[in-house]
Amino acid sequence: MAPEHVAYGLRAQYGLHVAPETVVAWERGRAAPTSQELTALSGVLWCSPVELLVAATTLREHRIARGLAPEDLARRVGLDPAAYLRMEESGTWRGNERQTAALAATLGLDPRALLVATGGDGKLAELLRDAATTRWQAYVKPVVKLVPLSRPAVEEALQRLHADYHARMAATSSWGASGATGDAGRTYLDGITDHFWAAVGP
Repeated sequence: MAPEHVAYGLRAQYGLHVAPETVVAWERGRAAPTSQELTALSGVLWCSPVELLVAATTLREHRIARGLAPEDLARRVGLDPAAYLRMEESGTWRGNERQTAALAATLGLDPRALLVATGGDGKLAELLRDAATTRWQAYVKPVVKLVPLSRPAVEEALQRLHADYHARMAATSSWGASGATGDAGRTYLDGITDHFWAAVGP
């Protein structure tokens, strides 16, 4: 279907006035449809909303992939719908521990997907970089507070990150090292969250 056909289907079947240029922007990832537009789009294209999402990362995308209305999800996790919608729109989760557990269970999120969806991945990366480059022991408690993992699992992962980072730094520091000194360490830190989840395991 050409963008014009999709736009016509959205207007004729669902009463949504969407320009063909908007459909093109959706296709190219320059814009994202609203929940209503995504539902209508899936109807026009004869597929489910989840099939239109490459990989859900935000709370909104995970909710839509599960076919839940914002009010339904808010009720299941014990939040006021308006408060939940504000969190979803801002990309910052402010629920308590019980609500976070209910969110993960309702949306079927593993710890990593939960952290990304609730906006905590940037904070985790910052903590992990500090743990790898300084005393890792000081970062166990903050990481455990942020990530729903056991303390022993976090301790083991942080110790491994610290050892791996310092091994790379030691390998590149020598009397004859050129300007590449530290590049291996910086590259390692750039992918620190991937290294953390690999260390934690499934």
